Amino acid sequence: MSKTQLFDLDGKIAFVSGASRGIGEAIAKLLAQQGAHVIVSSRKIDGCQHVADAIIADGGKATAIACHIGEMEQITGVFARIREEFGRLDILVNNAATNPQFCNVLDTDLGAFQKTVDVNIRGYFFMSVEAGKLMREHGGGSIINVASINGVSPGVFQGIYSVTKAAVINMTKVFAKECAQFGIRCNALLPGLTDTKFASALVSNEKILNTALLQIPLKRVAAPSEMAGTVLYLASDASSYTTGVALNVDGGFLS
Repeated sequence: MSKTQLFDLDGKIAFVSGASRGIGEAIAKLLAQQGAHVIVSSRKIDGCQHVADAIIADGGKATAIACHIGEMEQITGVFARIREEFGRLDILVNNAATNPQFCNVLDTDLGAFQKTVDVNIRGYFFMSVEAGKLMREHGGGSIINVASINGVSPGVFQGIYSVTKAAVINMTKVFAKECAQFGIRCNALLPGLTDTKFASALVSNEKILNTALLQIPLKRVAAPSEMAGTVLYLASDASSYTTGVALNVDGGFLS
């Protein structure tokens, strides 16, 4: 009896934003382990190159490309390079995000508001548009948006971040409906509390952490690697009839 090939990504080109650490790094490494050539991307090339080098050292295929998805000209530039170097894109993982402010919603700073919207909504949207155009030319692909449980149940003092993640969930459904005719699937991962630098304001504060754990049936914080398996499923043929889904991986928080 042979093993399933449903999770095989051999020959696939995958782009992972925010891949220099945390959940994005775990995703990039797992997709590469399954055979994809992974374009490791974040704002700074050094972190990307470190992850790409680790993938290559492990026998995988990777290329480091810097891209700040909050800057429209950088999105345009990165897709011009993908077209030139690879000629196609099969998998897009929108993982880069920002959450610059931790405060009561009434104290929201306009600059923080604009930065969060530019990256978490506009960035995801136009990354998906550009990836979708490339996927349409080659018969399809898979777009995976890393949203958050905050998009369903807003996080305390994370007002605008929570609003943008709710937008990402709806955006996922928009692309799923309108791009299905091109063989493009679009799904979202909704991570719960995960031990990353991004979530350090929550994880490192004992009072906040203990309060959070009371609401998580599994009674622990997730490791970044525990998010990667869901993305592999959504990127692979194992999910060939799955689109428009927002899949929460949260230890039971939303249940």
